Amino acid sequence: MSRSAHPAGPRHADVLPEGHYAAPPTDLNALDGKVWAQTVSRGGDGVVTVGGIDVKTLAEQHGTPAYILDETDFRARARAWRTAFGHDADVFYAGKAFLSRAVVRWLHEEGLNLDVCSGGELATALSAGMPADRIAFHGNNKSVGEITRAVEVGVGRIVLDSFQEIVRVAHIAQSLGKRQRVQIRVTVGVEAHTHEFIATAHEDQKFGIPLAGGQAAEAVRRALQLDGLEVIGIHSHIGSQIFDMSGFEVAAHRVVGLLKDIRDEHGVELPEIDLGGGLGIAYTSDDDPREPHEIAKALTEIVTRECEAAKLRTPRISVEPGRAIVGPTAFTLYEVGTIKPLDGLRTYVSVDGGMSDNIRTALYDAEYSVALVSRTSDAEPMLARVVGKHCESGDIVVKDAFLPGDLAPGDLVAVPATGAYCRSMASNYNHVLRPPVVAVRDGESRVIVRRETEEDLLRLDVG
Repeated sequence: MSRSAHPAGPRHADVLPEGHYAAPPTDLNALDGKVWAQTVSRGGDGVVTVGGIDVKTLAEQHGTPAYILDETDFRARARAWRTAFGHDADVFYAGKAFLSRAVVRWLHEEGLNLDVCSGGELATALSAGMPADRIAFHGNNKSVGEITRAVEVGVGRIVLDSFQEIVRVAHIAQSLGKRQRVQIRVTVGVEAHTHEFIATAHEDQKFGIPLAGGQAAEAVRRALQLDGLEVIGIHSHIGSQIFDMSGFEVAAHRVVGLLKDIRDEHGVELPEIDLGGGLGIAYTSDDDPREPHEIAKALTEIVTRECEAAKLRTPRISVEPGRAIVGPTAFTLYEVGTIKPLDGLRTYVSVDGGMSDNIRTALYDAEYSVALVSRTSDAEPMLARVVGKHCESGDIVVKDAFLPGDLAPGDLVAVPATGAYCRSMASNYNHVLRPPVVAVRDGESRVIVRRETEEDLLRLDVG
């Protein structure tokens, strides 16, 4: 591979335009185990491998960009969550993070349930053999058609998100001669320490029924009176990419308080409490996520303590990890194209993807890591911004990172921790084709979601 020379960009300890002091890592060839899937390693030739396959081979076989998913890692994380919570709790994988039929089969085999929030996700789950009674249906604006199908196939629970939905689901269930199991989603007024667009438990947002002002209590009151519904519990979700457990403690306290009020008013102790998901993962070496067993222990102790104080039987707990399972299992593999040094600022490294395969940096100001994976380098580090090929100045994949100063067109770089929300939120902006998802395991790779083709785009264009 040729190494075309280009003018030197910033080196060593540089001052970023935002005024933050940045020091390069001591070894750009090292791979931080916190942000990479468990089978990822760098071989003696400097080429990174995953699942026993090197990235050059993956690029030759499947092209770039591509999402490379470590099946062994996915299964291990799913199993860790199932084991951590045991048989007295339920783990629902949040399908919105990333869903495909292969993933559904893995979840089924590893004993997890599945949370869906659209008719498309439900169809994917059913087509891959997930039993309907192990599916939960979320969403703040479920259509009549979506609700009807969910009730018809017998989903295990529908999470009610509004007063209108209480009536809607009850009517549909009765018309079908069924009694649908439901939970009521409550917003508990917790300000999670996360980006405002992914915080979901404060009152001023679209999800759930506020606990404040007695609205949640009134929702339960109405739902208990309807023959088409079986109210099995309360649902709470406080946000996403959360590391601090204090928010869950406050949420559990308030939800258990509602359960106590329900018991006192209606003589009913609801048997379930769902604390949602939102547990954070490591996108950079600065992130320090908790292990599933720590989370399970903390949440179980919180709920048990609160229920004992309220003199309630401890309900069955359920949680909904999505990102925490699939996020770390995948990386996006890119080929480097244009390299553009800006003297005194940074070097712009353009790759063959961008915001169409990872919108999170533009949408949430998300931070990612990046590494040269097709070889090692002893060159001095340069401060780089990894950007995409789209016609937007905000088309940024990694805002600030250190890459080797001899990086050249044709090199392969990889951005880890892209298993969650990247493929799910991918687009065809600029008519760019969405990348494939390639699962690797035990020295073999297989496409589980194929790369789009121009024919796919034109097939939908019927004008």
